[in-house]
Amino acid sequence: MLRYNTFVFNPFSENTYVVWDDVSKEAMVIDPGCYSKDEEKEFDEFIETNSLKLKYIVNTHCHLDHIFGNAYVKEKYSVEFYAPEKDIPLIDQFVDQAKAFGLEVTPSPKPDSFFDEEKSLSIGEHECKPLFTPGHTPGEFCLYFPSANICFTGDVLFRQSVGRTDLWGGDYVTLIDSIKEKLLTLADDVKVMPGHGEESNIGYERKFNSFLT
Repeated sequence: MLRYNTFVFNPFSENTYVVWDDVSKEAMVIDPGCYSKDEEKEFDEFIETNSLKLKYIVNTHCHLDHIFGNAYVKEKYSVEFYAPEKDIPLIDQFVDQAKAFGLEVTPSPKPDSFFDEEKSLSIGEHECKPLFTPGHTPGEFCLYFPSANICFTGDVLFRQSVGRTDLWGGDYVTLIDSIKEKLLTLADDVKVMPGHGEESNIGYERKFNSFLT
C-alpha cells in the first residue's frame, strides 16, 4: 500500500509530503519545506520512526516555500533530487527571494535530474507519473500515483481554488488549460493533495471549483 504523511511547514504554511511504500519502505519527499531546526527534527524523527528509506527529493515547482528544505534533506540523506528544468531561475534566485521576506536560507542544490512526462519514478511497486502542468510557474509538474489514486498537485490545484499566476512566469490561461487537460481527465475519485490547505478529489473540484466551471 502507498502511504503518505503531511507536514505543514515554514512561515507560508506549505504542505510537505512524505510518500512511501509500506512493504519496501522506499520513500520520497515532495516539496521539502522544513525551514526551522524544529521542523528538520520533526522530519527526521518521522523518517527514523517509520524506518523509511528516502529515495528521492522531488520539487513540484521551485517557489521558495517549497524548497526551504532542499539543502538539508539532500545533504543528510544523499538522495536523488528531481525538479522542473524551467524553474531553475527560481532556484538561482532563492537566497535573494528569501531575503526579501527577511529570511536567511542555505542555497538550494541544483537538481540531479529534471522531470519528463516520459520518465516515471518508483517507490516500491508504486509508479509516480509526472504530469506537466505549467501556469503557476513555467515548469511545474503534478505527481500522479495511478496505483493509489492520488495526485500531488503542488500549487496548481487547491480545494475550490487554483494557483496564483501573478508571480514570475505565471500565466492564468496556461494554468487553467493545464488543469483541464491533465488533471480533470483523471477519475473523479483521484485524491488531490495540494501544496497548501486541505485535500480534495477530482470529482469535487470538477463540480464545485468556480475557477473550472
